[in-house]
Amino acid sequence: MANSPGQPEDFEFPGEFIPSPTSQDCSKKAGGWGVPMTDYEYIWYANAGEDDYPKDACKPYYHKAAQIDNFKVNVLLDGAASLNLTGTGTFGGEVAAPTFRGNFVGNLTGTASGNKGFDIPHVKDGGKRIRHICVEGPESGIYVRGSLKDANEIVLPEYWDGLVDPETITVTLTQIGYSQDLIVDKIEWGKIVRIRSGNGANINCFYEVWAARHINPMNHDEKLHVVYEGNSPKDYPGNNEYYLLGGWDYDRRETKWRRPEDEIDSVNLDKGA
Repeated sequence: MANSPGQPEDFEFPGEFIPSPTSQDCSKKAGGWGVPMTDYEYIWYANAGEDDYPKDACKPYYHKAAQIDNFKVNVLLDGAASLNLTGTGTFGGEVAAPTFRGNFVGNLTGTASGNKGFDIPHVKDGGKRIRHICVEGPESGIYVRGSLKDANEIVLPEYWDGLVDPETITVTLTQIGYSQDLIVDKIEWGKIVRIRSGNGANINCFYEVWAARHINPMNHDEKLHVVYEGNSPKDYPGNNEYYLLGGWDYDRRETKWRRPEDEIDSVNLDKGA
């Protein structure tokens, strides 16, 4: 009999199947062994029913839970209860025409119908969980927050320069300990926020600064179309390459906006080079 794909050349079939005596140890052995398969194959399905299985053989195990290195779904991902995605990797890849059924739980990148959220175990109480819903709005919002004491300037992150629209910067101040009549005096060059006290008190406050990122930092005229005519994301009147959308590409290896002087080999980037 010819060896199956993935089996070593010196593999020999053991011969006819001989059921194990009931006195033998039929307990499950942890882990796995053999030759790792790198291509996507279907999970093997037995054609012998429970009534036809030898009565004196070890009871077979089925995979109620499984661990695999790569997982591919062609059409339908069906969850009766919830889908928990945990870890530090990326839930992604190019999704051609997916259908998801069930409650999505985990870190969601892109878009989804309804509320986008995540669900994690409670840090200190093992019998509880925490569920949050992602903030959403009609802009690509970005923020920094912190505290200010005996100082009057908030230095915004260096990487904000060119990334955000400085005209959209807003500042929220919360005084600590006593009334200070806090005032945003001015915002210099979109880089420094100047604060002053209307009653001359020493400044001691929390701050939160929000701004809207440019949809395309190389073309500030690109705007987000919040409501548009259409039946699918393909009908979006702007450039869809700037967004991660359900059913689209979750695993881009390069930005779709590039400086004209940058020379990037997109072919090699797509290959992970």
